[in-house]
Amino acid sequence: MRKPAVTSVPIATLMAERWSPRAYDSSASVTDEQVRALLEAARWAPSFGNTQPARYLVGVRGTPSFDAILSTLNSGNQAWAHRASLLLIGVMVTTNEKGAVPYAEYGLGLASENLVLQAVELGLIAHQMAGFSPDAVRAAFSLPEDAVPKVAIAVGSPASPDVLEEDWRIEREKADRVRLPLEEFAFTGKWGEPAL
Repeated sequence: MRKPAVTSVPIATLMAERWSPRAYDSSASVTDEQVRALLEAARWAPSFGNTQPARYLVGVRGTPSFDAILSTLNSGNQAWAHRASLLLIGVMVTTNEKGAVPYAEYGLGLASENLVLQAVELGLIAHQMAGFSPDAVRAAFSLPEDAVPKVAIAVGSPASPDVLEEDWRIEREKADRVRLPLEEFAFTGKWGEPAL
């Protein structure tokens, strides 16, 4: 199911095609090469002073790591994410040999966007989630103190929205994508004065 963004001017196809579905094909799998491509895309994201604060915990469906990541998700996310082919936890490393890493969260965000855009390029779908327990991730994966779990990501192949059990999720899956208009998004001169 495609839901390309409706934009005022054309934008890059990868960005227009990226959205966050919940309907995953539980019979589909990801290859090692696809997982490597996702992680390479994330690895080459920009970061402040090339500090590279992003790290990922990787769980392919059918492995203990997948089950461990799934168990850290809240029940609402578990209800659909169990069908994904791959679950990841994005972790930001907050210190290095020079001390505190500036803008670590921003760096992880850039890396994660690269990862989900690479998923689009591979014909996969990806959904980023805040609904998980960082403490459970810390315990399950023995994270050091300076490694902070910030985002869970489901990756896989799309399925019909009808695989979702709850009517509200099915409707949300089928709903149009909506964004603020540019007039409320970009300003010039002073706050609230549209740039375009």
